[in-house]
Amino acid sequence: MSLILFAFVARVRDGLPLSASTDFEHNKELQERKQQLKTISKALALFPPRGTVKGRELNIYFISSDGVSYMAVCSCRLPTAMAFCFLEDLRWEFTACFDSTTVSLANRPYPFLEFDSIIQKVKHHYSQNGSPSLGSSLAKLQEELRTKPPPVLNLEDMEFCNGTANGHAESAAGSGPNQRLEPVTAPGILSLVLNIMCAALNLIRGVHLIEYTFQDDYEGIWNVIAFLLAFVCCLCQCYLYVFYTSLKKLKSFTLLTLIILCNVFLYGLRNSWQLAFHIAVATVSTCLILSRKLHERTADCGV
Repeated sequence: MSLILFAFVARVRDGLPLSASTDFEHNKELQERKQQLKTISKALALFPPRGTVKGRELNIYFISSDGVSYMAVCSCRLPTAMAFCFLEDLRWEFTACFDSTTVSLANRPYPFLEFDSIIQKVKHHYSQNGSPSLGSSLAKLQEELRTKPPPVLNLEDMEFCNGTANGHAESAAGSGPNQRLEPVTAPGILSLVLNIMCAALNLIRGVHLIEYTFQDDYEGIWNVIAFLLAFVCCLCQCYLYVFYTSLKKLKSFTLLTLIILCNVFLYGLRNSWQLAFHIAVATVSTCLILSRKLHERTADCGV
């Protein structure tokens, strides 16, 4: 098995994949490490310029410089200094081929496919010769690593920085509508239609009651508030289903609870069938919101 199994180049500011090597090893841990590379690439700006992620048999090494990060999955048998030398060689090769303006203007994944062959060439050199392309750089880098060892990160650190730890700090990866969710399903479209219909019914009843509330010295003001609050909650459920947001589970259950309480409060203005309909629509919408996950872009790291 090669000591350097996979290499990957990404833009720091948004994790856009720029180039990657072709790997011929197919084992479970390698696939796990490549998934972790994808996680790291989405939060590179939060990580130090140089770092390591330890694994069972495979480690991840990365360096970042001038807005570009260079990452590799290597065997534990490869010395750390040699792994970082490999990444430094990749950095020199990449900066010789592409300037910062070209990198910043890239707007699609893997725009520098021609660099893939250079990655393979550098990998092959290390596999055959077991030494850096730039002969004198190893001793210097070993001294740097002794005086300032690269931090060792763990998966929890990466998930926290990437905003996947229970919705916490999700702004690190760009929360909100910029995140791509799984495609909308037919039940999802139906729930949106029913939610919009429930919102319209609540709005119509609420606005209609306002006139009578003014005439009756505001005796029915709480009914108006209940209708309008239910209206807002229905629209918020539609938003949660269509767009990605942080703390989705907490927000979903809060909206469901408010809708149930509003409808229970309105018992008398609505019959049992109407209450059951509104609560059922809200419950189904909540289930669909929670079941719609982020879209896995497996092409990000060539997996």
